[in-house]
Amino acid sequence: MHFTAFFAYSLRICLTLILYSFAFAVQAAWYPADVIADGQKTLYTPLAKANQAWRICALLPHGKDQYWWGVAFGLSQEAERQGVTLGIYDAGGYDKIEQQKQQLHDCYALKAQAYIIAANTADGLIADIEQLSAAGIPVIDLVNGIATDKLTSRSLVSFEDMSVAATEYIAAQQREAINQESPKLKVAWFPGPKGASWVMAAEQGFRRAAAKQEFDTIEGGYGTTELFVQADLVRKVLAKQSVDYVIANAVAATFAARFLDGRRNQTGKVIAFYSNAQTIELVQKKQLLATVSDSPVLQARIAIDLAVRALEGAPYPRRVSPVIKVISQDNIHQIDLEQILAPENQWMIHQDLPSVNGTR
Repeated sequence: MHFTAFFAYSLRICLTLILYSFAFAVQAAWYPADVIADGQKTLYTPLAKANQAWRICALLPHGKDQYWWGVAFGLSQEAERQGVTLGIYDAGGYDKIEQQKQQLHDCYALKAQAYIIAANTADGLIADIEQLSAAGIPVIDLVNGIATDKLTSRSLVSFEDMSVAATEYIAAQQREAINQESPKLKVAWFPGPKGASWVMAAEQGFRRAAAKQEFDTIEGGYGTTELFVQADLVRKVLAKQSVDYVIANAVAATFAARFLDGRRNQTGKVIAFYSNAQTIELVQKKQLLATVSDSPVLQARIAIDLAVRALEGAPYPRRVSPVIKVISQDNIHQIDLEQILAPENQWMIHQDLPSVNGTR
């Protein structure tokens, strides 16, 4: 009887240790990661753990789609792994720069020791960021790009490079036809919200690559990355004319793929110049030609580590970019989706930075 009880107790202990080890392994499995750090391809490995529970504030433009759900998930997971205190806030939309500015001021009042900012616009927070920098407070530029050099580091991928990758993928698909001097390809272009830094970068890359390939570009127009806005833009273009290809933000690409799939005599193929859960699913279903990934979950995890490194005086690169991946129907089964998407049924994470003595 005593042996049976001891055996059961030992089994429980072993199972607990196994489950604990498994959980730790799952959480730690994101590194080492393939990145470009300060212009050099390398493997990124974060700190094992922060020296203390640093107070970090993360500001995101919105939480309306799964791209930002993935970013928030990556931030939360790495903060938990490293043992730091994290607040995650979203401004409610790209047009809410004043809300994002207020959230930054609120975090300052709560004595945040570092900031991770995915800015609504390239220049809307520059004055605030430069004040933080002058005070010696680390600021990490995440995903979107901020037009100042008064930053500690950046965890982002060039959307210029991503749109170039999308455009060159189309050119590679059509190489034989282009070389035979066939008529110019008609390509519809749906960039996203006007004025956003990532959109301006994507436009620059697309126009440069499209001019090189001599595409006949059809302008889709600007709009926030909300489904009803992008759907209206797509309908206005694709209901009136046939196109060979669509290059679009993830929301427009998702709608365009389904729109074209449901219409007769429409043969256009769609590629998204960044990825979310819907674009990945449509590639899997062979309804979307391809989707370009900047690994947003990975970017978020790296941003936390950069902030901790800066706070602790550890060495860090000034810019880290996950290697861009063009995810197609041919290679999707070889892609680590955990670097791109939040887990299934994981919604947007919002969490306040806890107050401390002397703060409201």
